[in-house]
Amino acid sequence: MNIKGTTLVHGIMGNPVSHSMSPAMHNRAFQECGLDGVYVPFPVEDVAGAMAGFRALSIRGVSVTIPHKKTVIPYLDMLDPVAEKIGAVNTLVCEDGRIKGYNTDWIGSNRALETQMSLSGKNVIVLGGGGSARAIGFGLVEAGASPMIVCRDEEQGTELGCSLDCPWYPLTDLDGLQADCLVNATSVGMGELADLSLVSRDKVADFGVVMDIVYAPLETKLLREARAAGCTTIDGLQMLLLQGVAQFELWTGQTAPVESMRQVLSAHFGVR
Repeated sequence: MNIKGTTLVHGIMGNPVSHSMSPAMHNRAFQECGLDGVYVPFPVEDVAGAMAGFRALSIRGVSVTIPHKKTVIPYLDMLDPVAEKIGAVNTLVCEDGRIKGYNTDWIGSNRALETQMSLSGKNVIVLGGGGSARAIGFGLVEAGASPMIVCRDEEQGTELGCSLDCPWYPLTDLDGLQADCLVNATSVGMGELADLSLVSRDKVADFGVVMDIVYAPLETKLLREARAAGCTTIDGLQMLLLQGVAQFELWTGQTAPVESMRQVLSAHFGVR
């Protein structure tokens, strides 16, 4: 990598960011496209200071991750209408000292689902009521699907259901619901929750397509049981990749080298 005075700097802001796969994925994309760009991690606690720094240093583009997807919004000069509806930003595009916020999580989710199904007119259960569920739900609405929010927190669930103009159900009602697809937008299945699934082994067979946004591990208990039941499964790597593809295209105006970016992620997780 040849970094020069003309190199356009991009990065990811969050806390922590040392674990992120985004630098490897985006730097491979810059290299593949022959672009004079670099992507680095920005561990950020002071959001106001970071945003001022991005302007002062002419940073070109930034990915935004936990815990700053909402806290960056007051410091933006412009906000994409869909990101405004979602209420969260995961992508910053900086031009001439002005910063515009976007959300590509919903794009990544839609594109991942659309590799296996048409979304228009479909009923999709979204497990969770947090930021990821919100982005996925708005994406489904944009694509003409009908989301159903299922989560433990009544206040969170009813608020999101109201925002999406869709029904909310408590998790205890899940076994009585029918849908074409189910998406896990919670952290259940990773870390200390790796041995858990919110969907019973018997229930998971009711869904034609099952997607999990968790990517560590790549095959969660939910996906393992869904695959065994004959469902089409989509792992979290797909959404991670495709939201990153949308970011790259916003920053560069060029078509992203999807397969090269996929190879970087696949190699990290030891899959082909």
